[in-house]
Amino acid sequence: MAPVPPPPTIGVFDSGFGGLTVLRALLPLQTYANYIYLGDTARLPYGSKSQETIARYAVSSAKFLHDQGAELLVIACNTATALALEDIQQSLSIPVIGVVEPGAQAASQAHKKDCHPERNETESKDLRFASTQKTLVLATPATVQSGAYTRALNALNLEAFEKACPLLVPLVEEGWIDHPVTDEVLRIYLTEALNQAPDATTLLLGCTHYPLIEPAIHRILADLNHPLAIIDSAQATAEAVVRNLALNHSGDHALATCVVNYAILQAKNSKPDAQNCTFYATDSIEKFQRLGSAFLGLPVTGVRHVDLGG
Repeated sequence: MAPVPPPPTIGVFDSGFGGLTVLRALLPLQTYANYIYLGDTARLPYGSKSQETIARYAVSSAKFLHDQGAELLVIACNTATALALEDIQQSLSIPVIGVVEPGAQAASQAHKKDCHPERNETESKDLRFASTQKTLVLATPATVQSGAYTRALNALNLEAFEKACPLLVPLVEEGWIDHPVTDEVLRIYLTEALNQAPDATTLLLGCTHYPLIEPAIHRILADLNHPLAIIDSAQATAEAVVRNLALNHSGDHALATCVVNYAILQAKNSKPDAQNCTFYATDSIEKFQRLGSAFLGLPVTGVRHVDLGG
């Protein structure tokens, strides 16, 4: 009998709290793992900084997690992924996964299933569409300005329309998840976006804060009589992590896909906890524990403070 490999240590990094939705998606999918989460809360928001500053902050955070023992790193921040992923990959010798590419891949798979429901997954893998499919992306202004999702989606033969939604992050962090103000702001953003991209069939959540308001997005789209298939980039990223770990262990793409599908099925009956998680924050521990618990959906305790400089 082959020896059971030791549990992997996965590092998850964000400039703040949104990346906890990626960790929340990971916990039931990859229960056999240890997690280290870093929220660089002292230096947020990244979106208002220059690309050089963002890269410096992100690389220092990534190196910290590597020094703590991370064997795989998840950049659970759209801004850092869009503007610093290559810098981080060049600075570390471990696998680094961002949130943009998995989200784009999930949107592509959703289009293939909608357009060719009779095809199985293997048949659809190499399919190229005769006509371009359009994906609507909701994201922060910094992510939209980077054009990262447009490039990733265009590479998959998908047309993208990116909508900047600057008010959504502060509303989520205020805790207004199910609130009339949030609903009205969403209605305005979605109406504007759909007026400009009326033929969109898929909506990609391009910010890790947005999964918390996904029920409200569904509700507003129904009110607008314009349902869309919603892609959660946090969930897509978590599945990409499981696939990467399985592929590195087996070297078999088909087996890695089976592992991911099995993990998704098992997650439906899983009750994850945060006992195998270590949390770090570069600013207020109290605030991180309070807001972090809302984002993770589990109590966040024992947060450690770390000073990464300016």
